[in-house]
Amino acid sequence: MIEVELIELINKVQMMKTETQTIELKAAHQGCPKKLYDTLSSFSNQDSGGTILFGIDEKSGYEIVGVYDIHDLQKRVNEQCKQMTPAIRPVFTAVKLKEGNVVSAEIPGIDISERPCYYSGVGRTKGSFVRSGDSDEPMSDYEIYSYEAFRKKYQDDIRINEKATFDTIDERRLNNYIEIIKDNNPKLAKLPEEDIKKFLNMIVDGKPTLVCTLLFSIYPQMFYPQYTANAMVVMGYEKGDIADDGSRFIDNRRIEGNLIDILEETMKFLTKNMRVKTIIDNETGKRADKTEYPIVALREALLNAIIHRDYSIHTEAMPIEVIMYKDRLEVRNPGGLYGRLTIDKLGKVQPDTRNPVLARALETLGVTENRYSGIPTIQRELKATGMKEAKFQDLRNEFIVTFYNDNSGIQEHKDVDPRHNLLEFCIEPKSRKEIAEFLDIKTIYYVTQNFINPLVDEGKLRLKLPDRPKSKNQKYYSVL
Repeated sequence: MIEVELIELINKVQMMKTETQTIELKAAHQGCPKKLYDTLSSFSNQDSGGTILFGIDEKSGYEIVGVYDIHDLQKRVNEQCKQMTPAIRPVFTAVKLKEGNVVSAEIPGIDISERPCYYSGVGRTKGSFVRSGDSDEPMSDYEIYSYEAFRKKYQDDIRINEKATFDTIDERRLNNYIEIIKDNNPKLAKLPEEDIKKFLNMIVDGKPTLVCTLLFSIYPQMFYPQYTANAMVVMGYEKGDIADDGSRFIDNRRIEGNLIDILEETMKFLTKNMRVKTIIDNETGKRADKTEYPIVALREALLNAIIHRDYSIHTEAMPIEVIMYKDRLEVRNPGGLYGRLTIDKLGKVQPDTRNPVLARALETLGVTENRYSGIPTIQRELKATGMKEAKFQDLRNEFIVTFYNDNSGIQEHKDVDPRHNLLEFCIEPKSRKEIAEFLDIKTIYYVTQNFINPLVDEGKLRLKLPDRPKSKNQKYYSVL
C-alpha cells in the first residue's frame, strides 16, 4: 500500500464510521495494543486478508489521534506476528497527517493448506479466529477440523461404521452395484468379491463404511438418525410466519432411507407442493404445465447437497434442509465449500471433492453424471424458463442454494435505479422493515443483502446504531 492509498482508506473509514470485514481500527495513541492476536488470526484465515489501521480512535468518532511512535509500534506489532502459527509477515505503511501519524499493517491471507493461523500462546483450539463483519469470532471445533480434513485429505465418506454388521446391509443392492463395476472393469471382475468390496471402500477392517451404510443399508438412520432430509413448506416469507389458525407449516416431512431414497422422496415432496401454471399456446391451443421451479434444477441442487455435504462426526446431528417459502426455495446442507473452491468458481473449475467414493458410487449407479455440471445445469434450466439465477451462499458451516419463483416480489427496475429512490427515502432514518415496504419487497433478508448492505459498504447509507449493527432497532440514513 502506498501513502496515497492509505490516505484514501483513512477517508473511507471516517466516512463510513465503521470497521469492516477487512479493516480493524486501533487508536495506539499511548502505546501498542498488547493483544492483536484475535485480529491477526481472523485476517490470516480469510482469502482477502485484512488491514489494521493504527492512529484512528473509534471511540472518539473515528478521529485521527496519531500513533505514539511509528518505529516502536511496527517493532511491537511484528513481535506479536511472530507469536502466531504460522508466523505472519505484515506489510507496514505510514503517513504523516496534520492530526497525527497513521500506520497501516496489511495482514495477508495465508494459503488454505496452512490454516488455521492461531496464537501459539493458547494453542490452536483457543487461538483460532474468523472474521465476521467487524468482529473476530472464535473458530468452532468443526471449522478447525474442516481445515485439517482438507490438509490431511481425510475421507469421511469411508470412515468405519463401528456399530454396523453386514446383516444390516441390503446384499441385493450392494451386489447389484458390484456387478455394474465388474461389467465396466473386466480385469477387476477376476478378483474375489471381498477384495472388490475393499477396493471400492465398501469394507474397511471387515466393517461396512459410511458410504456403504448410507447407500446400501436396510435402514441407515438406525446408525445415523440425522442423515436425513427435512423438507417443509412454511406459511409465509420466513420460518417464523404463522397462519391465522396458529400453524407454522403447510407441509412438513422428515425424509429417511438410503441416499437415493432420500433424493427421490424429497423430489416427490417438492413436486407435490409446487404450484403449477397452465400455459395455452395461442396459435396451437395446446396446454403446457409449468412448475413453480424447474424440476431438473431442483434435482441437481439436491444431488449437490447429498454428494458434497460434510459427513464428518461434527455434522452427524445436522440434516439437509429443503424449505419452500412463498417467494423462494432453499436447499441447505451442512458444510461449506470444500478446499480451495469459492463461489465465483462454482461450475467453472474442477473442484476438490470432499466425498470422492460417494460421488463415484452415485455415478456408477446412474444417479449423477459426476462431471461437475450441476451448477451450469441449474442456471441453464432457470434461464430457459425465464427465472432469476439461483443464489449460492457459502457460510461458516453451511452451504445454501436459493431459487426465486415468479411471485418472489423481486422486481427489476430497468428505467429507474431503485437505490437512488431509496437514498432519498432514507434522508430520515428508516428501519429494515420500512425500507422493504418502500421497495415493495416482502423478504427483509433479501432487501438487507441486496440493497442495504451494499449501500452501507459504499458509504451511501450509515447506521444509526454503529456499535450494534445487528440490533433489531437498527435504522439507516443516507449520505447524499
